[in-house]
Amino acid sequence: MRVQAVMAGLVSAVVGYASSFTVVLAGLRAVGATPGQAASGLLALCCGVGAVAIFLGLRYRMPISIAWSTPGAALLVATGPVPGGFPAVVGAFIVCAGLIVLAGLSPWPARAIAAIPRPIAGAMLAGVILSLCTAPVRAVVDVPLLAVPVVLTWAVLQRYLRQWAVPGALVVAVIAIAVHGTGNGLPAAALRPAIELTTPTLNPSVVVSIAIPLFLVTMAAQNVPGMAVMATYGYRPPLRPVLVATGLASAAAAPFGGHAVNLAAITAALTAGPDTHPDPGRRWIATVALGAGQLTLGLGAGLAMALVLLSPPVLVTAVAGLALLSALGSSLAGAVTEPEGREAAVVTFVVTASGMTILGIGAAFWGLVAGGLTALLLHRRPPSEQRSPSTAEAGAEGPEGRTEVMSATTDKGAS
Repeated sequence: MRVQAVMAGLVSAVVGYASSFTVVLAGLRAVGATPGQAASGLLALCCGVGAVAIFLGLRYRMPISIAWSTPGAALLVATGPVPGGFPAVVGAFIVCAGLIVLAGLSPWPARAIAAIPRPIAGAMLAGVILSLCTAPVRAVVDVPLLAVPVVLTWAVLQRYLRQWAVPGALVVAVIAIAVHGTGNGLPAAALRPAIELTTPTLNPSVVVSIAIPLFLVTMAAQNVPGMAVMATYGYRPPLRPVLVATGLASAAAAPFGGHAVNLAAITAALTAGPDTHPDPGRRWIATVALGAGQLTLGLGAGLAMALVLLSPPVLVTAVAGLALLSALGSSLAGAVTEPEGREAAVVTFVVTASGMTILGIGAAFWGLVAGGLTALLLHRRPPSEQRSPSTAEAGAEGPEGRTEVMSATTDKGAS
C-alpha cells in the first residue's frame, strides 16, 4: 500500500509539472526573463515546491499538496514587459511572497481576499488567462501540421484519460518539435540545470501591476481552492503555517526567478483521494513522494527551456492554453452564474482581458478597480429596505413588523 501512495505522489508530480511548466516559462519570458533566467525560475520553483511538500507532509502527516501558481504565471503572460525589466519583476515577486507570509501571520489579508466578491475574483482570473486559452486556435491556423495533432491528442485523452490530457498533448508537441522543429538541436550546455541570481529592484508601478494581482490570484485561485479540496476528503490542515511556509519558499525562490509557491488545487485531489491509500492517515506519503518528484523534475528545467526555444512560440502557448481551459470555464461560471453582481463581473473581465496599461500598471489591477467601482455603483438594496418610511413605520406598528425590519438589517450586515 505504501508503494501505491508513492506512485500516486510521483504521478501527481509528473502531471502537475507537465501540465503547466510551459505556462511558467512563457510567463517569465513575457516579463523580460532571458532563457537562462526562465529556466532558473522553473528550477527554483521545483525546489521550493518539493521542499515545502516534504516538510509539511512530514510535519502534519497530511497530504498537503504544493504547487507553483499557474494562474500567477498566466498573469505574467498577460502583463508583458514592465518598467525596470526583470529585476523589477523579481522585486515584485518578493513583495508578493511577503504578502503571503503576512497573510499567514495576520488574519486581515485573508479577510481582505474573502471580501472581494466571488464573481469579480472569477472574472479577473478569466480575463487574465483568456489570451492563453485562445492560443490553441491561433496555433491551428498558424502551424496546423504541429498544432492539429496536439489538439486532437488533448481532445481524445480529455474524453478517456482526463488527467493525462495535457501531458499527452505535451508529448505529442515534443515529437512534433523533434520532427518539424527549427534550430540546430539541443546544446549540451543548455541542458544542465543552472541557477541565475537576479538582483531585485523595487518599482512602485510594477509592485501594483504584478505583486498585488499575483498575491490575489494565488490566494483566490490556488490557496483557497486547495483548502476546499482537502476539506472534501476530510483534511483540515492549519492554514497559517501553510501560508508562512509557502510564502518563505516563494521569497527564497524569487531572486532566482520563481514567482510563487502555494497550495495545489488540482493535483491535491490526486494525493488526498481514496485511490492514493485506503487509510487516510497514510496518504501523506504521497505528498512526500510528490515533493521528491518535483525536486527531480527540476533538474530538467534546462531541457524544458531548450525545447521551448526550438518550438514556434505559438505552439508553446497553445499547450499552455490547453492546460488552462478548465480553469477558464470554472472562472467564467463563477463570474456570471449569480445574477447579482454579473454586470460588475463582466466589466472586470473586459477590462482585464483588454491587456491595457495605465501609469505603468497592468490590466489585472484595473480590472479589479473597475469591477469594484461598478459593483458599488450598481449596488441595489434588498426590496425590504426600499419601502417608503410610511410603509416601514406601518410595518413596525406590531411585533411582526419590528422583527421583519430588524431581520432585514441583520441580514445585510452579515452578507
